[in-house]
This record gives sequence, structure tokens and C-alpha cells, in this order.
Amino acid sequence: MCGIIGIVGHEAVNQQIYDGLTLLQHRGQDAAGMATCDERKLFVRKAPGLVREVFRTSHMMRLQGSMGIGHLRYPTAGGSRISAEAQPFYVNSPFGIVLAHNGNLTNAEVLQSELYRTDRRHINTSSDSEVLLNVFAHELQRAAGSDKLQPDHLFQAVTAVHKRCAGGYAVIAMLVGRGVLGFRDPYGIRPVILGKRESEKGTEYILASESVALTGLGFEVVRDLEPGEAVYITQQGELFSQQCAEKTQLSPCIFEYVYFARPDSIIDKVSVYSSRLAMGRKLAEKIQRQWPQNDIDVVIPIPDTSNTSALELAMRLGVKYREGFVKNRYIGRTFIMPGQTMRRNAVRQKLNPIGSEFKGLNVLLVDDSIVRGTTSEQIVEMAREVGANKVYMASAAPPVSYPNVYGIDMPAANELIAHDKTVEEIRLAIGADGLIYQDLDDLIECVRESRPSMEEFETSCFNGIYITGDVDATYLDKLQTARADANKDNSTDEELVDVGVQ
Repeated sequence: MCGIIGIVGHEAVNQQIYDGLTLLQHRGQDAAGMATCDERKLFVRKAPGLVREVFRTSHMMRLQGSMGIGHLRYPTAGGSRISAEAQPFYVNSPFGIVLAHNGNLTNAEVLQSELYRTDRRHINTSSDSEVLLNVFAHELQRAAGSDKLQPDHLFQAVTAVHKRCAGGYAVIAMLVGRGVLGFRDPYGIRPVILGKRESEKGTEYILASESVALTGLGFEVVRDLEPGEAVYITQQGELFSQQCAEKTQLSPCIFEYVYFARPDSIIDKVSVYSSRLAMGRKLAEKIQRQWPQNDIDVVIPIPDTSNTSALELAMRLGVKYREGFVKNRYIGRTFIMPGQTMRRNAVRQKLNPIGSEFKGLNVLLVDDSIVRGTTSEQIVEMAREVGANKVYMASAAPPVSYPNVYGIDMPAANELIAHDKTVEEIRLAIGADGLIYQDLDDLIECVRESRPSMEEFETSCFNGIYITGDVDATYLDKLQTARADANKDNSTDEELVDVGVQ
């Protein structure tokens, strides 16, 4: 899962993109990048690290221009912290294109072969984002030829991308000296939202992964991009849009609502906060059905993503709610850290229990999800160490039993604690006295509450159904090898120099 943003304004946009990336930092902590355009000059800065670490004053001063794009990297395909795979990626031909991508192409290997053999384009990294950029660049060259670039050329190229590329993808690209383009896969798996604001010099536009980036920068939400749709904003502020896919079906990734998105975001007209409240309510109803005589004394969330669900759950059960863990804000989100070793070491550095909230009590710990079980096992152990009498665990999401192939590094199947275990076996593995999961039907209902017309969701990590129809056992076997934590822990980091003016 990555964060992307693009702005077309009338004055320098570097600070706005920086601020927008900080608002989206939760979507990727591996690397950050920004590209801006001043007339026909391109400026690029990208490197491993958080936004505040990557962009210093000297870099910001060089990032000139009234339009630009930004990216936050969370590794799914490719290496985990390899500097060469920081985005945006750039190709010189045609027109000069920089591209930022959130998602994962499930046919990247086939596309890379086609690019080399047929399209005569070379790929320098193992990133599927570079593959997508080159597919788009090739199709744009075919559509435009030697003509002056027109919006229709871009839409023709996106149409061809949809025909060639499979998987989940949200893209923001900038054409040097011309404009910013955004598009979304035909299933709408990954989110993109459009916003605008009026200035003294005219209308300014923004595209981003989440609405929080728009509202935080003072932009008005216009709408989410439709599945398969492309939006093009010229450097002069003209807006063009077109549906570029023959067949579409809005099927957003449901894990956005469970974990990834900020609670104050609205994605596809659904409030993330309201969804999480509903998750807590539904989970409380299940506890009342299955544990009617429960002896829970206190409900404690695993901060921060589960706070909303845990509070609603406690209210519905009529049990005390306490924030029993203090979170170190300077430790990244453990789920999106590359490598099991780093995640395991980070848990105790990240969370510290308040002993008085546990001692002698029967505690229900609430988490947004249980993926590998690393965090859950250690947190249960910490609760016992500070004197909890009994430690129960509740997950606001169903068991994560299958890998996600559309942009979430929800890893190789053999690293998922629920892949080959029953709920009772998982309970024993994490050391809890009781364990309860949300039902998938209830989770879907929670997200649909504020938009009943939304019929489908991408839920493959819970049920193993891959909506693009191209994921089979062979693909999953290859994915397991590529995503194995043992491989990621051995990855190397490289120094990245400032790209400078192109």
C-alpha cells in the first residue's frame, strides 16, 4: 500500500505536496519522493525514509514549479528498502513522464517480457510501477505519434493500459510542461480522489489517495475517480475526464476501511470512522451471542487503528473502556515494516502497558486485524506480565487466511497465522484465554451501511477470491517466494543521490 498525490496550482506546490505526503505518511514509511515541474524543467527528489527525513530545506528549494506529484512507498513488489525503487519513476520518451503508483500488477512479469521483446523498452528495477510507467509511455507514443499532445491521446493510452495490465492500481502521472493525469483500475481496488479550490489566480486541482490530504490542504472534495476512469488537468488548469475501461465494477479493497486509511478519510463516499464504529458494534453483538456469560472487566484497544472499534464495542457491552497501552509515536506501523525481525523488535519498543489498567482484571484486547500473529502474541504476553488475570483477544476483521495480491504486503500464505489454523489453534498460538473474530458478512455490512448501493468489495485476504480472475496457484507460489520474510530481511539499501534538473 502506498500514498500518492498530485497538484496543479498557480504558484509553487512543493510545500503543499510535502504537507500532503505527511498527511498520507501512514500509507508508506519505506521511502518518499516528489517531482515538480517549472515550465519544461523537471525536478526530482526521492530517497528511503519518512517525509521529514527525505526532504530538507536544500531539496525543497530546488523543487520548483506550479505542478507536481508525490509518492510514499510501502514495498509490495520488488525489494523492501532498495533506493532505486523509490518513486516517482521517470521516462524521457514520449514528452517526459513521471509516475507514482499505488497497487500491484498481477501480470508484471508478462508485461516486462513484452516491453523488452515487442515495445523495445528496458526495465531497470524489479518494481511493477516501472513496468506500468513504460506500458503507459509506449501506448501514449502509439496514440500521439508525432502529433501535438491532446487529452484524447492520454485517454487512448489509459484505455490500452487497462487492456494490458491486470491487478489493482491507482496512478498519478505528470507530463513535463503539460499537466497531471490520474487513473484507477477497472475494479476501483485502490483509491483516488479529486479535489479543487479557488484562488485569486483561478482553480487549482489535487488528486490523492485519501480525502484527508484534500481537506488538510484546504481543497474541496469533488469526487472519487470512478473505476477505469482517467482525469487530466493541464498546466493551465483545464480539466478533462473520460471512462477508459470497457467493463467496470466498483470493488474497493475492504482493508482500507479496516486498517490502512486514516479514520477521518472518506473513501468512495464511505466514512472510514463510521465503518470502524460499526465494526465495534457488530463485534459486540457476536460476543453477546457466543459469550453471553462473559467475565470481561475492561476493553483495551491496540492503538491506534482499533481505538474506534474498541470504544464502540465497550459501550455496547456495557464494560469499561481504557487505553492501557502507551504508543511510541516515533516507531512506524509494524504491519508495514519490511521483515519479520524488524516487526518483532518494534512491538515492545512501540507499545508499553500501563500496569494499573491490567492488574487483576479480565481484559479484552481489541485489534483491527491479526495477520502474522507477531504483535498479538507479544501483546498478550505483555498484558500477563503486568498482572492481567485473563487476556482475551478480539479482531475487528475476519481471519486473514490468504495473501493479498493487489498492493498490500499481506504476506506469503505460510506466514499468515490463520492460513492453516482453526480459531482455537490461533488462540493457543498467541496465548490468549479467548479469541473472537469479526464475520466477513458483518464486515461487509459495516462498510456498506453508509452506502448501501456498494455491492462488491475486494476481500481476497479473507476468502481467497481474487476478483481480477488471473490469480492461480502458480502465481501464489511465485508470490510466496518473492514475499518471504527471509528474503526481505536480507535486502540491501543503497545511497540515493538527488536527481536534480532533467
